[in-house]
Amino acid sequence: MDFSISEEQALIIETAKRFVEEELYPYEAEVEKSGEVRPDLIKQIRERSLELGLYAASMPEQLGGGGLDALSMCMLDRELGRASMALHYIVARPSNILQACVDEQRDKYLYPTIRGEKVDCLAMTEPGAGSDVRSMSCKAHREGDDFVINGTKHFISHADLADFVILFAATGEEQTAHGPRKKITSFLIDMDTPGFSMRDGYDNVSHRGYHNSILEFDNCRVSASQVLGEVDEGFDVANEWLAATRLQVAALCLGRCDRAIELAADYAATRKQFGQTIGKFQGTGFKLADMEVRRRSAELLTYQCAWKLDQGKMTDMDAAIAKLAASETLAFIADEALQIHGGMGLMSDLPLERIWRDARIERIWEGTSEIQRLIISRAMLRPLED
Repeated sequence: MDFSISEEQALIIETAKRFVEEELYPYEAEVEKSGEVRPDLIKQIRERSLELGLYAASMPEQLGGGGLDALSMCMLDRELGRASMALHYIVARPSNILQACVDEQRDKYLYPTIRGEKVDCLAMTEPGAGSDVRSMSCKAHREGDDFVINGTKHFISHADLADFVILFAATGEEQTAHGPRKKITSFLIDMDTPGFSMRDGYDNVSHRGYHNSILEFDNCRVSASQVLGEVDEGFDVANEWLAATRLQVAALCLGRCDRAIELAADYAATRKQFGQTIGKFQGTGFKLADMEVRRRSAELLTYQCAWKLDQGKMTDMDAAIAKLAASETLAFIADEALQIHGGMGLMSDLPLERIWRDARIERIWEGTSEIQRLIISRAMLRPLED
């Protein structure tokens, strides 16, 4: 594995860093106080990121995207991750699932999303089905050339700003050696489709301004032409998406680690107590050292996972390790950085209080830490049990 970065990657990092500092940081306090991102600000950020080539950078060039490889995307996501989630998500990374679009689907959903004309959201999680995707109760049954959908999804991120939903629903059942197993199909559903409604989700401690919603389907009828991919093959599509998003979460966590360490190191180097800067006390200096060791370890695991993805060798275990390491490292670093600041760390005058709050959700969404450990341990034991 080559640990050097190319000139192109260095340019991506510098461009993204400048964009975050100039276009996102200035609005963080506003979003934290209001819990909203103004429509005109969304438009401003989207247009600027399009100008800089940061928007839809993960999509292939032949589709109109930036064509970045996985490792370069990790570097970009890392820089974006330094800023508020409500602001940096606007620099869209359309779901890789959309590449399964065919024929008219490409003109209606794929290309407009890459161009920034439409926004997608993914609906998988249900009140009774989180990490256990196979237990979802939202169902779609076929009636002629249509599918009729009934069920509820919740915790659906930025659905309030989306133009369409990529929905996962159960479309049948098959018998396996381990008992019956639901078949899953993914659908493309416009927000104004009859029988589909959306309402506000839950207030939460993390990511103010980045909302979740509850989606309800009551005899919602959609054409078979709105199936994304193959009927009953949505679980494979979902797994591919989950692995990619776990890597993205890991990269975003690295960015938040970077910012927390910078704030902590600067404070330790300038804050004086008992006649010297607090960084010279072992209690503080050792904290900084442990933070840096944990950050570099998470960085290597995340970049190795991305490198493997580019080589076509990434496994679910690789993605789980990267997500687990980076999200738990962020929790440690955010807490230690806040501790170094003492009482000031909890004040909203500094971004540390937000980083500390936001860090909590990273160990839950896109698969909890427990699920990641389950994936890792099963992968370790499987060869020994055959």
